Amino acid sequence: MTKRLVFLSFQVGVVKKSATNALRCVEKWMAPQKGRMPLVFFPARGAVVSEPLGVVLIFASWNFPISLALDPVIGAISAGNTIVLKLSDLAPKCSSFLVNTIPLYLDPEAIKVVEGGKEVAEQLLQLKWDKIFFTGSPQVGRLIMSAAAKHLTPVTLELGGKCPTIFDTLSNSSDLQVAVKRVAGGKWGSCNGQACIGIDYVLVETQFAPVLIELLKKYIKKFHGENLKTLKNLARIVNKHHFDRVHNLLKDPKVAAAVVYGGSVDEKNMAIEPTILLNPPLDADIMTEEIFGPLLPIITLNNIEESIQFINSRPKPLAIYAFTKNESLKEKILQETSSGSLTFNDAVIQFICDILPFGGVGQSGHGRYHGKYSFDTFSHEKAVLHRSFLIELEPRYPPWNDFKMEFVSLAYDYNYVGLILLLLGLRRIFRTNRRQ
Repeated sequence: MTKRLVFLSFQVGVVKKSATNALRCVEKWMAPQKGRMPLVFFPARGAVVSEPLGVVLIFASWNFPISLALDPVIGAISAGNTIVLKLSDLAPKCSSFLVNTIPLYLDPEAIKVVEGGKEVAEQLLQLKWDKIFFTGSPQVGRLIMSAAAKHLTPVTLELGGKCPTIFDTLSNSSDLQVAVKRVAGGKWGSCNGQACIGIDYVLVETQFAPVLIELLKKYIKKFHGENLKTLKNLARIVNKHHFDRVHNLLKDPKVAAAVVYGGSVDEKNMAIEPTILLNPPLDADIMTEEIFGPLLPIITLNNIEESIQFINSRPKPLAIYAFTKNESLKEKILQETSSGSLTFNDAVIQFICDILPFGGVGQSGHGRYHGKYSFDTFSHEKAVLHRSFLIELEPRYPPWNDFKMEFVSLAYDYNYVGLILLLLGLRRIFRTNRRQ
């Protein structure tokens, strides 16, 4: 019961934070963004006005079934949209709670909550929407995008992938202890590895790997215990299908041989022990597919800078985590890799920072949300230009001649000195003098 309450408190905390921030900032977000108009448009004023996209469809995920349902809904509401929220059938208790609770507090005419499985989702995707927001796997994301293309519906896809951690050699014992705790929390604390932003694998120099592994073992035992039957503070695998999928990753003999800690499973309770693997085959499924479970491969390198090439040889991840105090290495990672987010010396917590956008790139998704970025995701930014009848520039109309063509050319360049000289008949004289 305790771990369920802790898990729910984290989710409710995310929603409460997002809702409070939106209530505090929504008037500022909605305000027209005025800009200075080029003098050539005088007299005129311009602004960017945010308007609702219309009716949006939001697909929630099962691993964080409350926060990943309500967080995007907050952005859609603040932007003024009406919403259909499709909940995940893999989290039936949370789904039942939301479908019964949301209509008590939010207008059911503006926000419709839908339960159901694959068939319901397919029926919803046959309809025309003004926006589709999806959180889930890349495989389903492709189906969402394909269905949306039939109606030219814009989509935001919050997907996933294999999020790497670069673990540099840390000489300071205190820094090392903190870093390893954060790796352990970023791997097994995030729904026992069942999170798109969770750590998927670690890259470390060969000589430092034994130190990292021993410290990870220490914190696994401290946080979760040693016995599979009495593991604490860990989520179980969500269902039999995903249990078998993760378990099958370990059944490859070469992968099983790489296990240096853990590896036990409890099929009855769908539990898998936190597991560390050292250098499993790079062509094995565990290193080519998103793990989405409590297995942590550690890959050794001769030099930590090789991690950049290793990451770049694979699809762009949703997040990269790098533990290092080397400023030169930080800069190389920043400049030479591409990912949805990049976090130095911590893991996963970027998700709760509303000032930063959250989203993927390439196969890890596209589009972004959180805070003001959620409002923007569910808004159309409309350009509005107000002009006066007082001044009319005749050179913009035919019939064309050399004077008008030169006027237009100078106007495009915002060359106001040239325009004045042209209007005064002095531009040719000025050009002649300059040549001489």
